[in-house]
Amino acid sequence: MFNAERLKVKLAELDLCNPTVLASGILGITSKSLREVARSGAGAVTTKSVGLEPRDGYANPTVIHVECGLLNALGLPNPGIHKFSEELKELGDLEVPLILSVYGYSAKEYGAVAKMGEEAGVDAVELNLSCPHVKGVGAEIGQSPEKIREIVKEVKVQVKVPVFAKLTPNVSDIADLAKAAASCGVDGITAINTVKAMAIDVETARPILSNKIGGLSGGAVKPVAVRCVYEIYKAVKVPIIGCGGVRTWKDAVEFMLAGASAVQIGSAIAFEDLAVFKSITDGICKYLERKNVKSVNEIVGMAHRR
Repeated sequence: MFNAERLKVKLAELDLCNPTVLASGILGITSKSLREVARSGAGAVTTKSVGLEPRDGYANPTVIHVECGLLNALGLPNPGIHKFSEELKELGDLEVPLILSVYGYSAKEYGAVAKMGEEAGVDAVELNLSCPHVKGVGAEIGQSPEKIREIVKEVKVQVKVPVFAKLTPNVSDIADLAKAAASCGVDGITAINTVKAMAIDVETARPILSNKIGGLSGGAVKPVAVRCVYEIYKAVKVPIIGCGGVRTWKDAVEFMLAGASAVQIGSAIAFEDLAVFKSITDGICKYLERKNVKSVNEIVGMAHRR
């Protein structure tokens, strides 16, 4: 029998009715789409990454379906936080936590965007420290523990809402990045962003994406993401949001066993539609019942105790 109490999660200061979260970059640019995701059963929603100024992004093609998932290089298109704040203010009655994904070219920009987001009513901020295909932001910043510390410190000064750091897997030791963020008071870690990748058309001998290099998401990156969550859980004592290839309840449970308190869902929406949130939460609930576990929180990190 479905038991809603079993699925409740405390993520830093956020109360989630279940451990599923809309990942940044998927259906997160308008108040209408965010509201639709919330009504479909997500425990929280994350906006697309927003910067201080508007950005057009790259020319098409920006997203392609590859055999093992999705490959994208959108280029962080967004209307800028001043315009996007209007969308955020329309979500004042949203029934689930609203997380604003932010990026910047400096710690000051991250802080400014986060502050305007808080003023517009968001419940938390996720720092995009890991975009693999835009020069000067994302992974270029997020590969440096020093820069991560600088950004987290600045944002924590500017806002009172919880701050999550979304980390890149494109490094030799992601635990070092998590330690850097945690040392400056970050409230949680999101792991991981997409894996740097590309595809080439064998007939034309040209890279398919207009930016040539993009980020791989979907099932192919799940084992990488699970490993990252496992290593981060051992390294820091802050909540972790697992992200990368979550399409079924088994995927979600695997992340939680590795140490994630919640999971983000992104590419799976392209294959399963918004029904994926309900199917995953129903599956988790049945799993907990079968295992005679009273709360989903009890399985977080269980793989470390076996």
